[in-house]
Amino acid sequence: MADEPRLPDQPLGALAAAHGLKLSGARPALSKYLSMLWQRRHFIIGYATARNVSMYTDARLGQIWQVLTPLLNALVYYLIFGLLFQAARGVENYPAFLLAGVFVFAFTERSIVTGSNVMRANLQLIRALYFPRASLPLAYVLVELQQMLVGMVVLFVIVLASGEPLTWYWFLLVPAVVLQTLFNTGAALIVARMGGSVADVSELIPFFLRITRYFCGVMYMVTTLPAKVPGWALQVLSLNPPAVFISLVRVALLRSYRTNAPGNAPYNQLYCDAFHKDPGGKHLSKATHTMVSNAPLQAHCHAIVTNPDLWLAAVGWGVGFFVIGLVFFWQAENLYGRG
Repeated sequence: MADEPRLPDQPLGALAAAHGLKLSGARPALSKYLSMLWQRRHFIIGYATARNVSMYTDARLGQIWQVLTPLLNALVYYLIFGLLFQAARGVENYPAFLLAGVFVFAFTERSIVTGSNVMRANLQLIRALYFPRASLPLAYVLVELQQMLVGMVVLFVIVLASGEPLTWYWFLLVPAVVLQTLFNTGAALIVARMGGSVADVSELIPFFLRITRYFCGVMYMVTTLPAKVPGWALQVLSLNPPAVFISLVRVALLRSYRTNAPGNAPYNQLYCDAFHKDPGGKHLSKATHTMVSNAPLQAHCHAIVTNPDLWLAAVGWGVGFFVIGLVFFWQAENLYGRG
């Protein structure tokens, strides 16, 4: 007869502690968690690059879709909003204006959408191996960043071809994209935790983002909205996160956008009223005695938000969301992958 299994004489918890054993799924301290993420940075970058390369392997055009998709979206928006609804009023270089908005908003949109699905999409990997779970949302945002940077190259070509000059302002793209990436990462971490526990979150987010697209000035200039829209509403539309990052990219790339921005010239009520009366019209220039666009007249209106306002908002949204998202995600570290 086989010997009966021997049971320990002390509680299992005490026995595990005596031999230095720890719960494998326990949540580490935040400082240690950050250190673990940094140690796995090569895995995060490699995982993101592999996903980016494999994303369009089944498509005949391959990686070209990284650029073709936002370009087609911009074309549709141009036909509907630029021509049909005349959203191009008040904008001198509308194609470049529109394309910059589409590329920047798509980066945030895709980061949040993919982030909401990342935990459920990688459930088997989460259950099979232990690693800091924040590695997955970080990798997915990095995938979208890589695609956005490829799109930016195309955007540069189009902006230059449209007549905009290459200036030192273009260097402002670096901090603008960094701050947007921080915001996208924080937002992705928040929705990753929510989507990992409640599948309905992933279904609701696309509707929320669709509404956001129409309220952040992707297709139109906020200053061309009817005069009856209150000033506080215009500030909300100008300072919501996607609108802030879109405006910063436009300020960096488009001289026409910078020059015509409200507040860029001494206030003149006559000029300002003429602009709001017909943003897409023309007036007789006293200097050249020719008909010119009314778009530059908006520079004589009061500024809704200034460039310092945009940068302060970008730092607040970027750093604030990143910190909040990281802490919010870390608090549920020991819950991911459970049935």
